[in-house]
Amino acid sequence: MKTMRAFLTGISIVFCGSTAMKAQDVYLSIPENNIFNRSEFTSVPTRVMVNANRTSWDYTFFGLAPVAPTFTSVSGLNFTQPSSSFTLPSSTLLWQLESMGGQMPATGSSGSLPGFQSFSTSAVKWFEPSGSIFFAGGFNRGNINFTFKIPAAQFASNAYRAGNYSMDITQNYNDFTPRNFKTILVIPSSIRWNTSSLTKYIEISSLNDYRITGTRVLNSENAEIANTVDFNLWAKAASTTIQFTSSKGVPGTRNISSIKLGSNGSTLTTKPLSADFQNFSAANFSVVAGNRSTFSPELYVSAEDFKNLFFEAGTYTFELNFNAKSTDNAINSLQNSSVQLKVLPLSEITIPSSGRNVNFNFNTAAQYNNGQSQVIPNQIILSNNESFEVYVKSDENYFKKGGLQTDINSNILQIGVDGSSVNVPLSKTPQKILLNGTPVLDRGLNVRYTIPAAGAQSLVGKENTTYSINVYYSFTAI
Repeated sequence: MKTMRAFLTGISIVFCGSTAMKAQDVYLSIPENNIFNRSEFTSVPTRVMVNANRTSWDYTFFGLAPVAPTFTSVSGLNFTQPSSSFTLPSSTLLWQLESMGGQMPATGSSGSLPGFQSFSTSAVKWFEPSGSIFFAGGFNRGNINFTFKIPAAQFASNAYRAGNYSMDITQNYNDFTPRNFKTILVIPSSIRWNTSSLTKYIEISSLNDYRITGTRVLNSENAEIANTVDFNLWAKAASTTIQFTSSKGVPGTRNISSIKLGSNGSTLTTKPLSADFQNFSAANFSVVAGNRSTFSPELYVSAEDFKNLFFEAGTYTFELNFNAKSTDNAINSLQNSSVQLKVLPLSEITIPSSGRNVNFNFNTAAQYNNGQSQVIPNQIILSNNESFEVYVKSDENYFKKGGLQTDINSNILQIGVDGSSVNVPLSKTPQKILLNGTPVLDRGLNVRYTIPAAGAQSLVGKENTTYSINVYYSFTAI
């Protein structure tokens, strides 16, 4: 019975020893902030081995010099993910002895602590005892702790994909346990928007923006997403409508589907916006070196829709909801973007050179008796993005002859818009010839000029020469 008890106890010890060694694999969880911010990671003192018995170094065969403790990678020069082909170079992780049994070993004469190093397939010394047995000194029993570090430059130059990266390490001291262990880098699954706001303000201050025949492109700000997993970019509008407030404070709406979302380049596919999430990724956003994916979202409006739906002066606002979602749909990161398109009040009256002069010739009795009327086609080209009225006036109340005022009153000439019953006598006081005009771009007005019979007859007996007067047209917003 005693023999059997000893045998069972021995088996129990072996099993416990095996479990303890496995539990001492070194796990280093790398925070996402260090990865995404590309800032140096430094671990707390981390137990790598345990020294339960000894207090002195091994010595060479002749016992004259201590044997330096070493680490050797037996799995190659890369940290590897067991279930994939993804790797990280050994240079990504640096390490240095922190303490043995709570204190640094004695350095004696010419002993030293190596600086931060990386694992290699060749033996790398993690402590250099004195070269002489007389000064070698010793160390404490207990935990053998190391400090681990990933420099900032490594985060910038490598792709840290979520998962566990391991390297098999062996060390050369039998009494330090475990003799073999894995060093495992644990990279969390994470997606995070580095762009804090995608708010876009666009101001339209020229009518020429509406004369462009191609698609109107409304650039948004560059967007950056930090990621350790592959993801797709989903997006939607917060509402089916664009909210509009005119320059006069009158509310209205526009359909959100008139706007398409895409990107500068081929990163995103171009689709009309809707109130439902759609995947806009042309292909998965992969984890790249530096762990940041950058793209430039753009909004597109056809020239026709831009002119018809976004011409009226006022403010157009809508909100976009972006969702960077991992390809397995396990995690996601949301970001909202507010878009404001402000269209300033814009107006323009132009008179083509062919319509700048209007001539009345009085050569016959009928022309004096009956008066004259003529219509100048498209004499005025109007553009106004507010409701408006058009006024006409002269610079003087009398016609001039050779630059000198005459007694021919300006009101013998009446002006109106062809097709309208409004016909006003010309004077220095502005008078309305077009009422309740609605926003319009490059509308041609046919202007009617009339000298009625009474006005024509007042010209009888006047000197046979040329009389002139300047006519001015203007807008008033209503």
